[in-house]
Amino acid sequence: MSRSRPLLRPHLLTIVAGALAACGFEPLRLWPLTLVALAFLLHRVYAAKSWRQALLTGWLFGLGLFTIGNSWIATAFTYQAEMPAWLGWIAVVLLAVYLAAYPALATLGAWWLGRSRRAALLPALAGCWIIAEWLRSWVFTGFSWNPLAMVTLGGFERPGLALLSQWTGTYALSGLVVLFGGWWLFAWRAWAKGQRWGAAAYAIGPALLMVLPLPNAILGHQRVEGTLPYTLVQPDIRQELLNDPANFENQFRKTAALSLHRAPGARRILLWPESGVPDFLRPGYPRFWYEETTYAADPILARERIGRVAGPGSLLLTGTTDLAMRGQNVAGAYNVVTALDSTGAILGSYAKAHLVPYGEYLPMREILEPLGLSRLVAGSIDFLSGPGARTIDYGPYGKAGVQICYEIIFSGQVVDRAHRPDYIFNPSNDGWFGTAGPPQHLAQARMRAIEEGLPVLRSTTTGISAVIDADGVVRAFLPQQRAGRLDGMVPPAHPPTLFARTGNALALVWATVLLVIALVATTARRR
Repeated sequence: MSRSRPLLRPHLLTIVAGALAACGFEPLRLWPLTLVALAFLLHRVYAAKSWRQALLTGWLFGLGLFTIGNSWIATAFTYQAEMPAWLGWIAVVLLAVYLAAYPALATLGAWWLGRSRRAALLPALAGCWIIAEWLRSWVFTGFSWNPLAMVTLGGFERPGLALLSQWTGTYALSGLVVLFGGWWLFAWRAWAKGQRWGAAAYAIGPALLMVLPLPNAILGHQRVEGTLPYTLVQPDIRQELLNDPANFENQFRKTAALSLHRAPGARRILLWPESGVPDFLRPGYPRFWYEETTYAADPILARERIGRVAGPGSLLLTGTTDLAMRGQNVAGAYNVVTALDSTGAILGSYAKAHLVPYGEYLPMREILEPLGLSRLVAGSIDFLSGPGARTIDYGPYGKAGVQICYEIIFSGQVVDRAHRPDYIFNPSNDGWFGTAGPPQHLAQARMRAIEEGLPVLRSTTTGISAVIDADGVVRAFLPQQRAGRLDGMVPPAHPPTLFARTGNALALVWATVLLVIALVATTARRR
């Protein structure tokens, strides 16, 4: 027993360090804890005697990081009756068990590159971390929630160090955060050796960069108003009522009342959230499907009523659902944003491409459904993927890029680079995810705005809805669980950023630079 305790203690401390690192994310934003945790992680990798120890160290750190960082997922299980609510925390931990493999790969790669030269270990870990986060964004469809770079975002009016992402990409900015954590480890070691000035230099440098805003004079950005009016609606429809057919008509009336045109006939875009319209708007489905929605079981009448709400001069972008038919049978569904004019005519649509496993579809349904597992959204019909990021030109209403809900978290995957939009519309339903999930989601939308140099407009059912300019500044927002509307001008786009032109190839270039530095340091030692 006594021999096992010294072995167990560093493992527990590594898990705790990972959990502390997650405290740098929204809503806590305690970024110093993230740097302290990364300093501890680097210390443990330094101390690893074998590749197995290095691999385990990264995995334990990731277990703590993703369990706490993704804890909001457990809340989703309280809004459905298909599975017990307690299963939510098991799902969080099981997801963390998988996601922890990526920090484990990063620490393994760093240990292998730096095992003969300690000076090589820090740039090696930063470079490997960039690659690991990039892999996490697409392997097995990807889950890139909360990359370390998210701790660099400041308050709503001060994007902070996150502004660098236009030249680095989010994943390379995560590598910079790893470097900052390493410098804090150097500060602690210098202090232990009595080198007070050296310790101060290592500690204060990263802290100042994290705290001080990057001046607009350096970045060449200024606050400029746009020319396209918008009305953005947040109806505050709670999740427990959202899918209740008995409440559909009340939901529509509530949304409609918040949408009235204050300048009838004037041009504007009207933005409703994901799940904004329970009606099926396209013809050709079995009558049963229309009878479960709100208005006269007739898609034409439903569209005309919605068009009257929008009013002359308005282009409405709203979340709704389309069905995929195979003959007379429904083969699946699409989570879509549909554009309607004041007559109710459909002017275009976008189908969500990056679907949420277990939320919008059940992987391996033939195996898992007999075991009692189900989607969080009730039903046996899975959602189908759309073709991916695209831009729809609405003439005087601008060129709209659309990313539905969770799609906005995927760095480098949110814009059709061949047809750059004027703005990104990001409708969402964050009512599933308690108090921690929505601010984390908003933060990632801000990072996409900075990377791409594009404004992002978020309309959500329960909050946080926001208008984000191309610098990541939140110009207007509606807090959680408050009904309301925002009116203003869509902020203008910047010219394409370096990241907008190159995508995640830019982040991989930065990873290569760091790994080359590590290899040079290793070679210098051998000579």
